[in-house]
Amino acid sequence: MEAAAEPGHLAGIRHIILVLSGKGGVGKSTISTELALALRHAGKKVGILDVDLCGPSIPRMFRAQGRAVHQCDSGWVPVFVDQEQSISLMSVGFLLEKPDEAVVWRGPKKNALIKQFVSDVAWGQLDYLVVDTPPGTSDEHMATLEALRPYSPLGALVVTTPQAVSVGDVRRELTFCRKTGLRVIGVVENMSGFVCPHCAECTSIFSRGGGEELARHAGVPFLGSVPLDPQLTRSLEEGQDFIQEFPKSPAFPALFSIAQKILNETPAQLS
Repeated sequence: MEAAAEPGHLAGIRHIILVLSGKGGVGKSTISTELALALRHAGKKVGILDVDLCGPSIPRMFRAQGRAVHQCDSGWVPVFVDQEQSISLMSVGFLLEKPDEAVVWRGPKKNALIKQFVSDVAWGQLDYLVVDTPPGTSDEHMATLEALRPYSPLGALVVTTPQAVSVGDVRRELTFCRKTGLRVIGVVENMSGFVCPHCAECTSIFSRGGGEELARHAGVPFLGSVPLDPQLTRSLEEGQDFIQEFPKSPAFPALFSIAQKILNETPAQLS
C-alpha cells in the first residue's frame, strides 16, 4: 500500500482536469491550450501539466520554447506565460537540451518523471490544473492518475474527432475512465467541419456527430463541437491568444461554450 500523499504542491489546486483520448492527432493539446486561455479570460488561474513526454507541444503553443525551469526552496518553478502568472506551464519540453531531442525512455523512467512533476512542481494557488496527456491508456496515464488521485477532485475531458475510426478508439478511453473510477466531465468533438477562410462556410470533411453520439451512448455530457479553422491553427503555431485575437472566428463560440460548461459543471461534478 502506498504512503498517503502529502498536501505539498497540489494543495492549492481546486480542480484537476485530465484531457484524454484513445486516438492520436485529435487535438488534445489544442483543446488543453484553448481551455486554459478561456478559463483565464473568465478570471481563473490555470496551470497546464504536459505529460505527453514523447511529443510535448504545450511550450510551442504558448510561445514558451527555450524557457528554463528554475529551482526554488520548495521545488521546481513552473514557466509563467504572463506577468500576472495567470497561466503556468510544466513540460518535458523545458528540460530538453535541444528542441529536436527525442525522449527515448522506457516506462519506469517516464513514470518517475511524471511522479516528479506531481510532487516537485510548486504550482501555488490554481483554480484549474489541466493535464495534457498522450493518446492511449498506457503507462503515462496510469502513472498520472495514480500520482494525482490523492490530491484534488479529478475529472476527465475526452476528445474525439467525428469519424468512426476515432470514435471507436475513444470509446476505449471512456472504458478506461470507468475502470479506474475517473469521472468524465464530458466529450468534445474536435475538427468538426472545416471553416472556409473566404466565405466562412463550414464543410463536414470528417463527417459529423460522432462525438455527440459517443457521449449519448456512454451516458456522459456532450460539451460541444469545435470546427477546423485556419485562424485557430495559425494562432497555435505562433503562440497567440486565440480567445483574445479571434473573437469572430466560428471556433470561438464553441470553445467559449465548452469552457463555460466546465465552469458551471465542475463544482457540482468534482466536489
